Amino acid sequence: MRGYFAVGAEGISKPMNLGAILRTAHAFGASFAFSVNASHRVRDVYRADTAKSVSHVPYYEWADIDAIALPDNCQLVGVELTDEAVDLPAFRHPLCAAYVFGRERGSLTGEMQARCQHIVKIPTKFCVNVSVACAITLYDRTLNFGGFPERPLMPGGPQAATDNAEKKFGMHR
Repeated sequence: MRGYFAVGAEGISKPMNLGAILRTAHAFGASFAFSVNASHRVRDVYRADTAKSVSHVPYYEWADIDAIALPDNCQLVGVELTDEAVDLPAFRHPLCAAYVFGRERGSLTGEMQARCQHIVKIPTKFCVNVSVACAITLYDRTLNFGGFPERPLMPGGPQAATDNAEKKFGMHR
């Protein structure tokens, strides 16, 4: 896959959530991970990162929004449940992106939202756990850039279901 991506959280306060974000970043192949204005309680990320992801994915702790140092061509994408945000399934991901998620009991700050080039939302009835939101977002990015074939018309695997549907219903590609 071309391009790169990073994931991070603003104001995160629970070590296990940060650990899950780091494991998810590592699993999906992030170039780096970060936190902005993280609680002192999550500073012991090594205890919560059971996959030792920080040995494989660089992790940056930025004290505040002004300290964020992204590459010049990297677009900051805020993930936040707001009325104005673009639904994630309708969003075209930037080739080079850093996704930032809000704190556990709150939202991305207005200052962070203003810094973002894009704000997207996961179309749910209410907010999901921050580490779950990270996994959903990176899965969507994978689908966006993954080069997977279109899903078959009928339930089942990619080729078998399509072949069966074509035979059964006389469909042609």
